[in-house]
Amino acid sequence: MTSPRRLVIGITGATGAIYAVRMLQMLRQVPDVETHLVVSPPGVLNIKYELGMSRQEVHALADRVYSFRDVGATLASGGFSTAGMIVAPCSMRTLAAVALGLSDNLITRAADVTLKERRRLVMMVRETPFNLAHLRNMTAVTEMGGIVFPPLPAFYHHPKTLKEMVDHTVARVLELVDVAVPGPSWEGMDAKAPESGSDPVQGLTP
Repeated sequence: MTSPRRLVIGITGATGAIYAVRMLQMLRQVPDVETHLVVSPPGVLNIKYELGMSRQEVHALADRVYSFRDVGATLASGGFSTAGMIVAPCSMRTLAAVALGLSDNLITRAADVTLKERRRLVMMVRETPFNLAHLRNMTAVTEMGGIVFPPLPAFYHHPKTLKEMVDHTVARVLELVDVAVPGPSWEGMDAKAPESGSDPVQGLTP
């Protein structure tokens, strides 16, 4: 029997907790992926504020959960093989720590391990507008082999709900760690054009 692929998920205190929760929900439907979750204290607060979910409800979505402060956990060692790591959402504080190699908690340590072992690290950074420190830190992480993926919504698939927008972004991120989940893909300009006479911004104009 083939062992499941281990995927590390880090949740920090940036806005966008919905991306992490939907990612964990979608990964539960992928039988060959085992999720290893670390949530920062601000991440817990933001999950409750944005989604009304408790720490226990989010923990229940993962296969294994680790303490944010446990830098001695298995995730802190390159000897613990993983398919990669996704930080969703990624605060600018976490981005800066990874860019500078500050392994001061299990999320930043696991990210550092992912980079040093040449595994795939995807950081869903959330902040606008960017200042120069943000841009330089994103450049540093990219130069180290990480992928900076701000969760910007796409509209070419004509989403009708917030869930469709979030699921599309999550599917795109998971593709980067070679995990396939159902979701719309680009099929060309003529594949899914709006019906003639429809108003794509109905209700948005004054």
